[in-house]
Order: sequence, then C-alpha cells, then structure tokens
Amino acid sequence: MTDIAPADMTLDELKEALAPRIPAHAVFDGWGEKALAMAAGELGVPADRARLAFPGGAVEMIDAWFDAIDIAMAKAFPPERIAALKIRERIRELVLFRLSEARPHKEALRRALAILGQPRNGPRAAKLAWRAADRMWRLAGDTATDFNHYSKRAILTGVYGSTTLVWLDDESEDEAVTRAFLDRRIGNVMQFEKWKAQWRQGSLHRPSLSRFLGRLRYPAV
Repeated sequence: MTDIAPADMTLDELKEALAPRIPAHAVFDGWGEKALAMAAGELGVPADRARLAFPGGAVEMIDAWFDAIDIAMAKAFPPERIAALKIRERIRELVLFRLSEARPHKEALRRALAILGQPRNGPRAAKLAWRAADRMWRLAGDTATDFNHYSKRAILTGVYGSTTLVWLDDESEDEAVTRAFLDRRIGNVMQFEKWKAQWRQGSLHRPSLSRFLGRLRYPAV
C-alpha cells in the first residue's frame, strides 16, 4: 500500500488503495456505487473521484480486489518460503492463502462470482481465473514455456475454482472439508503429471509416424 496521501493519488494508486476496502461493504450492499462510496469515505476521498478509478463498474472493482489478493500472496510467499516447500505443498499453500484472504468477505466473494458468472462477463471471468492460476504457478517457481505452461494453468484453474465453490459452503471445523477436497484434487493432478512424464519418456522409444512416412517416401539406399 502506498504512503501517498489519498488526495494526491493517481487514479491507479487510488484503485489499489480502495480495492481491499470495497469487499467489506459489498457484503451488505453488493458490488455497486454504495459499497464504493463507503470505501471511499474510509479512505477520505470523494465518492465521485472513487468512481473515476473504476470506470468498468462492479467487474472492475472485483478485478481490483482479486489483484490485491495476488499482491498480498506475493508478499506472503517470498522465494525462501517457497523454496522450503515441495511443489504440491506450494500449490496447496497458495490456494489456501487466497481463500484465507477472502475469508472475512465470503459473502462478497459469493456475490462477485455471481456477477462474473453472467454470460456477458464470461470472457473477463476466464481472464481473471487464468491470471490467478498463472500467478500461483509463477510464485511456485514454474518456468515452463511449452505446452506444459498452458496445461498446468488450465488444470490449476479447475482445481482452484472447484475448491473455492466447496469452501464457500464449508462449515466444518478448520474448513476440514475444503482442505481434504483440495488435497484430493492436487493428488489427482500429481498423478496426471507423473503419467505425462512417463508418457514423454516412453515416447522417446516409440516408432515415429513422421519418420516412418518419410522412409516410405525417401527409402534409404
């Protein structure tokens, strides 16, 4: 969070300062101008100026809140903390951290997902889900640039999304149901990654269809 006085903030700085404050009011008032005005009042800026920071309305407020969670996640997981964890533990802890950040505003998240679930917001929702998965993988140390880059993020998008839905209705002690569900999903992912590695290793010894066809066309002398 910047130390600049609210009155001196640019619109981007104002958006960053308001983003974590809006959910507390969206719980009661929804993701609209009233919640934004309440957050602006806390910060000491006029509601009209706050609206200028979010020309996209509710979806842009939600986007900014998710971005604030990403920023908090990056601060909470410096390289030395990540390095001490195994890959599956990294993903598990990152997902649980994101949920813990949203925990005080569970109803606000439920309302946010309802807005993002509207057909007209589908592309933006997909973009935000992909961004969350990408940032988690990058923090976890993933440097893949091939097909694995995309497959890992697609899979984590599904894991994170389904775990969030379970978490929203989880009333178990210490959210044990959510943790167990997440552990199972990550276990499935790890099994899939193991299978992919075995398949790639085995493919080195499989006959190549392209080489076979090439030999038919250009037989060896």
